[in-house]
Amino acid sequence: MSAPPKRLQIADDSPPIVLKEVYDLRFDAKDRAAKDAIWRELGKFFQRYIKPDARVIDIACDAGYFIRHVRARERWATDIRPVEAELPRDVRFVRASGLELAGVLPNDYFDLAFFSNYLEHLPSTEAVLEQLRVSFALLKPGGQVLILQPNIRLVGGSYWDFIDHQTALTEKSLAEAARMAGFDTKQVIARFLPYTTKSRLPQSPALVRAYLAFPPAWLLLGRQTLYLGEKPTAA
Repeated sequence: MSAPPKRLQIADDSPPIVLKEVYDLRFDAKDRAAKDAIWRELGKFFQRYIKPDARVIDIACDAGYFIRHVRARERWATDIRPVEAELPRDVRFVRASGLELAGVLPNDYFDLAFFSNYLEHLPSTEAVLEQLRVSFALLKPGGQVLILQPNIRLVGGSYWDFIDHQTALTEKSLAEAARMAGFDTKQVIARFLPYTTKSRLPQSPALVRAYLAFPPAWLLLGRQTLYLGEKPTAA
């Protein structure tokens, strides 16, 4: 199967201006630099899910915090915003909504699909399910989806403090949707990371490193769920 092109844009129209305004207001340059430093440590943790010869796609990548800090044979990223200038040169970027990737990228191609803080922005549970189905199609048999997701059961009303949050998920509803999309659940860490990078702890890379190495702390501070699902291999 031939690889898709390295750069692809399927959305001619720019994303709504409100989206850029939201992110510019929420994260200034200092916040983005601190967030990238935190993700450098998170990338080391997530590397355990990625084989050296894997093809990895970061769907709704934002500034590429995940994809820039993991190693893989092929690194791909998608977003509705034109963020390719923020990505390493070897990352293959597709400007598109994650829901539009079906039929654009080849099926049965990727070894890992990753989402971070994305599904809550979709307009409905139906859209969440469709996004998982699209991801299922993109993955090889035996490929995996790795999802980092705010958990409304743990976050409570603060879940709605962000104006672009539209759909609420818990670890159970996320796992149920993934099963409906065809995935076998391999791991669910209900309490994994704090809610936002602006949480009081952890903040510095050293604290993040210590936090990840000490799972009991997750039970105290974890408000985001980590889900791992696998596309079954052919019988």
